[in-house]
Amino acid sequence: MMQRYFISLIALLWPLAVVKAAETQPARPVAVGASVEVDVCVYGGTSGGVTAAVQAARMGTRVALVEPGRHLGGMTSGGLSAVDIGEPRSVGGLAREYFSRLVASYGKELAWDQPFQRKNGPATGGAYSIEPRVAEQLFDLMAAEAGVIVLRDSQLQSVVKHGPRLVELQLADGRKVRAKMFVDTTYEGDLMAAAGVSYTVMREGNAKYGEKYNGIYYDSKYKPRTGHKQPGANGRVQGGQGAWDRDFPLDPYRVKGDPSSGLLPLVNEGEPGTPGEPAPGIQAYCYRLCLTTDKANMIPLSPPADYDPANYELVARFIEACLANGDDMDLRWFSKHDPLPNNKWDFNTATFGGNLPGASWEWPEANYSRRREIAAEIENFHRGLLHFLATDPRVPAKVRDEMQRFGLPADEFTDNGGWPHQVYVREGRRMTSDFVMTEHHTYGREISPKSVGLGSYGTDSHEIRRIVRAGVVTREGKIAAGRGGFGPYQIGYDALTPKRQECENLLVPFALSASHTAFASIRMEPVLMVTSQSAATAACLAMEAEVCVQDVEYGQLQARLLADGQILEWPPQQAK
Repeated sequence: MMQRYFISLIALLWPLAVVKAAETQPARPVAVGASVEVDVCVYGGTSGGVTAAVQAARMGTRVALVEPGRHLGGMTSGGLSAVDIGEPRSVGGLAREYFSRLVASYGKELAWDQPFQRKNGPATGGAYSIEPRVAEQLFDLMAAEAGVIVLRDSQLQSVVKHGPRLVELQLADGRKVRAKMFVDTTYEGDLMAAAGVSYTVMREGNAKYGEKYNGIYYDSKYKPRTGHKQPGANGRVQGGQGAWDRDFPLDPYRVKGDPSSGLLPLVNEGEPGTPGEPAPGIQAYCYRLCLTTDKANMIPLSPPADYDPANYELVARFIEACLANGDDMDLRWFSKHDPLPNNKWDFNTATFGGNLPGASWEWPEANYSRRREIAAEIENFHRGLLHFLATDPRVPAKVRDEMQRFGLPADEFTDNGGWPHQVYVREGRRMTSDFVMTEHHTYGREISPKSVGLGSYGTDSHEIRRIVRAGVVTREGKIAAGRGGFGPYQIGYDALTPKRQECENLLVPFALSASHTAFASIRMEPVLMVTSQSAATAACLAMEAEVCVQDVEYGQLQARLLADGQILEWPPQQAK
């Protein structure tokens, strides 16, 4: 009852709080070329970055949050509006506070004491449906409330280290940030890499950690085949697979049956490889679009300047196969889309949706200029696909008519023409520390020591490649599995700390030490917010005790995390 009252009170007071914060927490600009000296520096203004900065500030330290772009919140405010959560009861701390305040702004409340209810689909997680602009406003507000110094458009150029200790960030615009403790909350692990910490962008291969799903992987659920069953009203067939995930044996060549004619656009070059063997490649990226059907709030979707329908010949062949299968196609075949408040919709990806396999491979280690080019490539592909679906005569009329109903919302991403500012970086660098989270931990075969939070989502990796195997187009690396029925699992503190000899005052809660397939479960936004709060707490305790992060006394850390509402074991300790 008290929680419901508290959330309802927030719903009434938040609009006033936004105005009050603007009055009492003026912007704290830092001049170009100036130096900033703080206790804790958080690099990366993602959802976890804000969470880490707010936690450190609430613990009484002076904090700088350094964001390479202009916006706070990462994917949570960047288009991922139907936020996957897994088991709601496993999320605590600032993540729970954030989402409670967020939905309270719509006059709603979240039942944190209730399990996720499966609704005719796989029990992989519930979703919080939110508008991106509202999500970003709350991230801005929480940072302002805590007195965090926020540096935007501040891209890391280099670091200064004294032995294994980070001392200073040197930014591309000439500013410098000195701190005693650092937290890397970028999706890519940029600060970690600059600090000389070991990492990988490889899929390790099953032999390395005794795993099942790592390395080159072909899931039988996504084997190209005919005879797909027809979905029900919820878009899913019996067993939960969606109409948006249908793989047919499509001919990959420009001239059907003629390999000498070359591969079609959207098909990656390369050999199929041997399942289970180590391999390069990371999950496909996309944009999670927020689209609207409100004509009064709509920017019409436009194709890229170099739009060529021939680039979508593979999509046309997919449509041919679907129709031959007897499919009564609608827009869900190209994107699962979930309703949001105010006539908006969160567009996910599909067999042929926003994902552009292969484009992501270079991203983690690319510089910021090159990342902008890759982002434009993914955007142009996606814009072209939407235009193709809305206009091409090979597309069924029902799909064209549906697609034509949607446009970009004029009140979202207003400095980017309604298009999201954040690429969905599902996976970047992953730290390699003395302790590595693996499938054995996410499946419950081993329990991670020194828990700093819980993960609960299924093993979810988007395709790595779209290649030719056995003469047809095949998605390699896609995994959509559970975790053997195991409940929420512990994420160990040592997965957030680098090797002692590499850096002793840095924590890495996003690009944490995990195998590719363990990360495929851990990678959900609320979980990364949880690990980021725990990392910031450890940073403050290490600074107070004047020890390196590897030597933080876990009992003290555990006590503080529990006091701040974190959930560290399953069932929750508070429920005992």
